[in-house]
Amino acid sequence: MWQRFLISLSVLVLIRPAGGVDEAIFEPGAKRKVEAAGGAGGEGPAWHPKLGVLTSGNGHVYRLDREGRSRIYRKGAGTNGLLFDRKGRLLACEPELRRVTRTEPDGKITVLTERFQGKRYNQPNDLTLDAQGRLYFSDPCYGDRKGMEIRDEKGRTVEGVYRIDPDGKVSRVLGREVDRANGVLVSADDRFLYVADNNNDTIGGTRKLWRFDLKKEGTVDTASRKLLHDWGTGRGPDGLKQDQKGTLYVAAGLNKPNPPFEPAKDRKGGIYVLSPDGKLLDFLPVPTDEVTNCAFGGDDLKTLYITGGGTLYSIRTTTPGRVVWPNGK
Repeated sequence: MWQRFLISLSVLVLIRPAGGVDEAIFEPGAKRKVEAAGGAGGEGPAWHPKLGVLTSGNGHVYRLDREGRSRIYRKGAGTNGLLFDRKGRLLACEPELRRVTRTEPDGKITVLTERFQGKRYNQPNDLTLDAQGRLYFSDPCYGDRKGMEIRDEKGRTVEGVYRIDPDGKVSRVLGREVDRANGVLVSADDRFLYVADNNNDTIGGTRKLWRFDLKKEGTVDTASRKLLHDWGTGRGPDGLKQDQKGTLYVAAGLNKPNPPFEPAKDRKGGIYVLSPDGKLLDFLPVPTDEVTNCAFGGDDLKTLYITGGGTLYSIRTTTPGRVVWPNGK
């Protein structure tokens, strides 16, 4: 059963870093708008020019159609990160079943991977594609850790990043080089792999955004690791996307206490807009915890969709976003 949620008034407060920015990130006068609530905006999201926006929430995949109606698209999917590949097929991380899948336009589901070297994944979380069609996905573990099977040669748990080649071969590209990989993004030129290292449920855990050099063969130069932004003791980075100028839009932060953790006063929940080198350009506050992800959409790709606390928001930007499909920018 689906519900349509209307809102008559939206409130937007943009907090700009000291010194301002040379060029506006969000359209002048743009307001943050609620598109769907009731849990529909839990994670995802992914834009489709005909279907609208797909999101993960309440254990399902939801669809916000072009007319603004929200309904369940795939019941009981148990998904997290969503992404359309270059053929318009839906790629999905399914943490509940510990696998990564591809759904054809006719609804047929193919399991791309559910084990690595015979061991089950932790909780596949987010995914990204490079120009060669290679799929990268993160595999953190939040909550109960008793069922973790993947370990390194020293017997230590691994919450890293994996690559699936077009022929189906799976390789691990990052292991203990990160604490708990969450959001992942390959830059437009395949030069970099951005990794949101987000160990929120451990005191002293990493809450940082890293940038790694990505080699032509799809491997990562671990020695190239560069810190772009550190959320300190606040809730760290989750999903992230990039516009066509290379600017990063990172979902992170926390607004209210989540015992035993307190929100950092300077790390509120919202979208942190960073340059490719990590300079904070702008910040868009989002009121509902936790802000999990974002994606560009709309006919001109200037609508940024944001998932936070089960609510799907949108706001207009000045620069089109980079998407894999349909235009592949």
